[in-house]
Amino acid sequence: MPEPTKKEENEVLAPAPAPPPGEPNKEKEAGTAPAKEPNKEKEAGPAPAKEPNKEKEAGTSPGKDEEDASPPGALPPGLGSRALERKDSEWSIGEPPAGEEQDKQNANSQLSTLFVEKPQGGAVKVGENITFIAKVKAEDLLRKPTVKWFKGKWMDLASKAGKHLQLKETFERHSRVYTFEMQIIKAKENYAGNYRCEVTYKDKFDSCSFDLEVHESTGTTPNIDIRSAFKRSGEGQEDAGELDFSGLLKRREVKPQEEQPEVDVWELLKNAKPSEYEKIAFQYGITDLRGMLKRLKRMRRVEKKSAAFARILDPAYQVDKGGRVRFVVELADPKLEVKWYKNGQEIRPSTKYIFEHKGCERIMFINNCALTDDSEYYVTAGDEKCSTELFVREPPVMVTKQLEDTKAYCGERVELECEVSEDDANVKWFKNGEEIIPGPKSRYHIRVEGKKHILVIEGATKADTAEYSVMTTGGQSSAKLSVDLKPLKILTPLTDQTVNLGKEICLKCEVSENITGKWTKNGLPVQETDRLKIVHKGRIHKLVIANALVEDEGDYVFTPDAYSVTLPAKVHVIDPPKINLDGLDADNTVTVIAGNKLRLEIPISGEPPPKAIWSRADKAIMEGSGRIRAENYPDSTTLVIDIAEKDDSGVYHINLKNEAGEAHASIKIKVVDIPDPPVAPNVTDVGDDWCIMTWEPPVYDGGSPILGYFIERKKKQSSRWMRLNFDLCKETTFEPKKMIEGVAYEVRIFAVNAVGISKPSMPSKPFVPLAVTSPPTLLTVDSVTDTTVTMKWRPPDQIGAAGLDGYVLEYCFEGSTSAKQSDENGEAAFDLPADDWIVANTELIDKTKFTITGLPTDSRIFVRVKAVNAAGASEPKYYSQPILVKEIIEPPKIRIPRHLKQTYIRRVGEAINLVIPFQGKPRPELTWTKDGAPIDKNQINIRNSETDTIIFIRKAERSHSGKYDLQVKVEKFVETASIDIRVIDRPGPPQLVKIDDVWGENVALSWTPPRDDGNTAITGYTIQKADKKSMEWFTVIEHYHRTNATITELVIGNEYYFRVFAENMCGLSEDATMTKESAVIAKDGKIYKNPVYEDFDFSEAPMFTQPLVNTYAVAGYNATLNCSVRGNPKPKITWMKNKVAITDDPRYRMFSNQGVCTLEIRKPSPYDGGTYCCKAVNELGTVEIECKLEVKGGLSFCRLLLQGVPPNIIDSYLRDLHSSSHEEY
Repeated sequence: MPEPTKKEENEVLAPAPAPPPGEPNKEKEAGTAPAKEPNKEKEAGPAPAKEPNKEKEAGTSPGKDEEDASPPGALPPGLGSRALERKDSEWSIGEPPAGEEQDKQNANSQLSTLFVEKPQGGAVKVGENITFIAKVKAEDLLRKPTVKWFKGKWMDLASKAGKHLQLKETFERHSRVYTFEMQIIKAKENYAGNYRCEVTYKDKFDSCSFDLEVHESTGTTPNIDIRSAFKRSGEGQEDAGELDFSGLLKRREVKPQEEQPEVDVWELLKNAKPSEYEKIAFQYGITDLRGMLKRLKRMRRVEKKSAAFARILDPAYQVDKGGRVRFVVELADPKLEVKWYKNGQEIRPSTKYIFEHKGCERIMFINNCALTDDSEYYVTAGDEKCSTELFVREPPVMVTKQLEDTKAYCGERVELECEVSEDDANVKWFKNGEEIIPGPKSRYHIRVEGKKHILVIEGATKADTAEYSVMTTGGQSSAKLSVDLKPLKILTPLTDQTVNLGKEICLKCEVSENITGKWTKNGLPVQETDRLKIVHKGRIHKLVIANALVEDEGDYVFTPDAYSVTLPAKVHVIDPPKINLDGLDADNTVTVIAGNKLRLEIPISGEPPPKAIWSRADKAIMEGSGRIRAENYPDSTTLVIDIAEKDDSGVYHINLKNEAGEAHASIKIKVVDIPDPPVAPNVTDVGDDWCIMTWEPPVYDGGSPILGYFIERKKKQSSRWMRLNFDLCKETTFEPKKMIEGVAYEVRIFAVNAVGISKPSMPSKPFVPLAVTSPPTLLTVDSVTDTTVTMKWRPPDQIGAAGLDGYVLEYCFEGSTSAKQSDENGEAAFDLPADDWIVANTELIDKTKFTITGLPTDSRIFVRVKAVNAAGASEPKYYSQPILVKEIIEPPKIRIPRHLKQTYIRRVGEAINLVIPFQGKPRPELTWTKDGAPIDKNQINIRNSETDTIIFIRKAERSHSGKYDLQVKVEKFVETASIDIRVIDRPGPPQLVKIDDVWGENVALSWTPPRDDGNTAITGYTIQKADKKSMEWFTVIEHYHRTNATITELVIGNEYYFRVFAENMCGLSEDATMTKESAVIAKDGKIYKNPVYEDFDFSEAPMFTQPLVNTYAVAGYNATLNCSVRGNPKPKITWMKNKVAITDDPRYRMFSNQGVCTLEIRKPSPYDGGTYCCKAVNELGTVEIECKLEVKGGLSFCRLLLQGVPPNIIDSYLRDLHSSSHEEY
C-alpha cells in the first residue's frame, strides 16, 4: 500500500476544538473507540455536502480493504523491535480518501482478465493455519499460467516454502480451472501484512492484493492501571469493558505499583503526533487503538460554520460508570426541530434520557450511565447535524486485603487469600511474575467468594516455593510461599531374601511419608519390565519380580526422593538340578543312522552346576577317548558314539546331582539303516497303455517303517530305467500308464524308509500292452424283408496295435428276460444275459455289412455288433430301437442333382456320365426313354443299383441330344423325372460374303449367318483380309456380332480379298467363306483433308466431389475436416465457423493440395464445437458445404464410445490424459 502523503499527515495533526469552559467532566476522558463494522458509518447517514474536508480522515478503520501496515522505518524511535513482536503494534498512520479507494477497486475489477476467484484477506490467531485460494480459468489458455506470491512489494514467497508455508497447484479438467493455494501453517505475529498474488500468461497479466491479520489471544504491559473504557471490543456487546490480561503480564516480574497522578490518555492522543500513537498505546496498555483512532478522525474533521447551530457538541464526553452526563447544543433559530440519535437510532424521552429547552439551548441528560452507553451520539436540526463521542469508564478495582507469607510441608493443601473492593471482579494470579492459568489437570485452583479470591494449591511440592502475587485494575499484592520436606521415618525396612528359581521375589518397605523413590540393583537403576514391577501405594513401596532368575540375585537398595536415607536388602536365588529333554521325542527316543557319528547334547541346569553320570545296563560310561564316551559342561552333558552300530541300540541313563538335589532321566537310542530290496513285482492285468502290478514288502525294513515305494520301468530291449512316480507310493499296488501299445516292458521296485532308498528289486517278467478296439460306429439298418434284416456299420475309430480281426453280429428278440431299451445313442443299450444274445455269424466277418436270415415275420429284434482283435472283443455297439422283421413299402422318390435341373451341355466327343439317386422299397423298377422312345442300349449304357441309376455315353455325338425321361415304380407308386442333354459342336461357315461398297481406304462387307450353328447360338464372327499379291491372311476384327462391317485403313493401290469365320461357345468354324470379288483401293482422285477439331472448353463451375462429414473430436487432440473440390479456373477456398470467416487464427491451419481441402483445428476445446463451412468461388459460380464438429472432453471410455467416438481415438486420449495427470501433479 502507498505511504501517506504529506497532506494527509497534516490533516491528522490538526488539533481538535478545545472544550468549552464550565465542563470539567469533559476534560478527563479515557478509553478507546470501539472497532466498528464498516456498515456502521453508513447507518449514520452521509456527510453534508458543505463539509468536503470530512472525507479525509486520519487513522485506520478495521475493514480489511482499508487496513495498511506501516513499514518498520515509520515506527517511533525505540519502539521498532517491540512493535514488530506484537500484532497490536502494527498500526496504519494514514489511508487514502474513500473516493480513491473506490476507484482502485473498480480499476482492479475491470483489469482482472485471468482471475475467476481472487484471494481474500483474512485474520488468524497465533499458532493457527489459514489458506488463501486463487482460481484461473484455463478455457482459452493453451498451457498453464505462471503464478507468483509476494509479501509486501518485493519478497517472493516461492523461496520461503517449507515448514510454515506451502504452495499447491491443482487443475480441474471438467471445469478447466487452475486452483492455486497458499497455506500458512502455525501463523506467527510477524506474518501479518500485505500480500500480493500475480498471474501471467504470455502478454496477459493480472494481480490482486490482500491483507493478513494475526491476532494474539493475550495482551502485554503489566503493572499499569488500565482504564476500562480503553479496553472495549465493541459497542453494546456482552464483553464490553472487560479487561484482557492474557498478554499484559506475560513473563514479567510483578513489582509494587507506585501511586501516580491520573493521566487522561484521551487528551494525550488528541494532542499527540501520529508518530507517537504507538508509543502512547504501548506505555498505557491500550489494545484497541484502531477504534480509538477512528473516533479521533471523526473528531478532527474541520467543520465549516453551521447555519443551524450557534454552538455544537463537544468532540467527546467522558463519564464514570453509574454517573450522569449532559449534552448541550445552542441553536441559531429556536424554532428548528431537534432530534437526538445514538448510533443512528433516534432517542426517545424516558427516565434514562431527559430533554430540556432553555432558550436556544437544547440539553439531553443520560442518567445512570452504563458501558452500553459508550457510543457515538449526534443531534440534527433541519438538514444539519453535529456529533460527539461518549466514553464510559469503569472505576478501578482495589486490593483491600493483602496476601500473607505462608509456610507449608510437601503434600499439604495450601490456600492464599486476598480481598478486593468489588464483588466478582476480574483478578489475575501470578507465580514469580508468570500468570497462573488453572485447568482441569492443574494443581492450581482459584475460588471466588464474593470479594474474596483464594488460590488453592493441591499437594504442594518444593517446586511450589515461590513469590505469588495478585493483580487487579487498581492494585496488586504479593506474598512468599515456602514448602519444606517433613522428617522421614522408616516404619518397615527391607529384609534379605532367599528364593527358589522361578518363584516370586517381593521386596517391601514402608516410610512415614507418601513420597516417591528409586530402586537400584548392584548400584544400577532398576527398569520396570513385564516381569519386574515397581509398586507405590501411599507410604508403601514394593519391588516384585515374577519367576525369579539367577540374574535377579544381587544387592537391592531403595532411596526415597529428596532424602539421603537408603534401605538395602540382598536377594539369593537357588535352583535344584534339572534335565531338559524338550528337544527329544515324546518317548525320549534318538534315532541314528548306522555308520554315522552320534553326538547327543542334553541341556542341564542347577545352582551350583550339577555333576552328570551316563550309564547303560548298570555300567557307567566314562569320560575319555573310547568309541562310546561322555562329555560334561556347566550347562550341558553330551553322549558321543563314533560310527554307530546296530548293537548300540538300547536305553541310556543320566544322573544329575548337586547340593540342591538330584535328577534322573532315560534316553532310548535306536540305530537304523536302509531297508532290503523287495521281491520282483507281478503284472496282473494289461491294457492298451497301462498295466496293474503288485509286490510284497521287503523282509527287513532297516529298523524304520517303510514310508513308500518308487517304481521304475524300461523297454525290454533298453537299459535305461525311467522313474514313474515322484511322490512315494504308499500301497503295494501301482498302475503304470502312458506305455506304447505293442512294446514289451519290464518294471522294478525300490523301498524307502526314513533312512533312505533300498537297492532295486529284480525286474518283473516282460509284458506287452495291448488293447481292444473301440466299438464300431454308425450301426444302421440297411434293409428289411419278411425273414431277413441287413445291418451295416462303420469300423471303430480306434483300432490299436493289435489290429482288427473281424466283427461279430448278435441279436435277440424283444421281450427277452431283462431286456431294457437303450437311449437314443444306443451306448447303454441292453441289460441282457449273454445267453439271450444270438450270434448271427458263426465266423468272424471282414465286411461291415451282414444279413441276418431265418427271422420270423412280424417279430422284433435288438441288434449289436462287436469288433474283435487279439486283445479280445470291444464294447458292443447297439442299434437304438427294436427292428420289425417285415418288409416296408417306401414310395419312390427321385433326387435330381442340382446341375441336372437345367440343360446339360457337353461337346462332341466328350464323355457323359450322369448319376441320379433315388429311393424306394422294395427295389423299384426303372425305365429310361429319349424323346418318348426307348433308349438304344447299343449307343447309351444304363446301369442301375438299389439306390441310383447311371446313364453313360463314352463319346457324345450331336444325335445324343434330346430329352431323357426316368420312371421309378414301386408297386403302384410311380415317380418320373426329365433331363435335357445338348451335345454341341463348332458352327459351319457363313453362307455368303460379299463386298457392298468401296470408297477411299474403306470397304463395306456383309454376310449371311451359317446354316449349321453347331446346335448352339452364334456368339460372333472373325473377319480376315489378304493382299492379292501375297494371299497372306490377317485378322481384322474378332468376336464381331453383326452380319455387316466396314474395313478401314487399307493401303491405297492394293487389291484385297476378305473371308469370315463363324464362332460359338465351341470355337471358330473349321472353314471360312471368302468373297468372290476383290476390292481395289484406287490411287487417282484421292483428296485427303485433315480433320478439323474444335478446342475443348475445360471451364467448369466449382463442385464438391467429396463432401464434409459430421465429426466428433476429443478435447486436447488435433482434429481435421476434409473435402475435395474441382473447378476451372481454380476456385478460391474460404473456411467459416458459424458463418464467420476464419482468418489469422493460430488455432487453425488450412491446406489445399490437388483439390483436397483440409482444415486442422489444433488441440480443440468444447468451445471449438459448431458448424463449419467450406466455400469455393471462381468466375463461374459459388458453392458451399457444411458439417458439424462436436468436441468431447473429460469423459469416460464408455460414454465416449456411446457418443460415437472411434475406439482408437478414445484409447489414445485416455493414455495421454493419464500420463499428463502424473506430469502435472
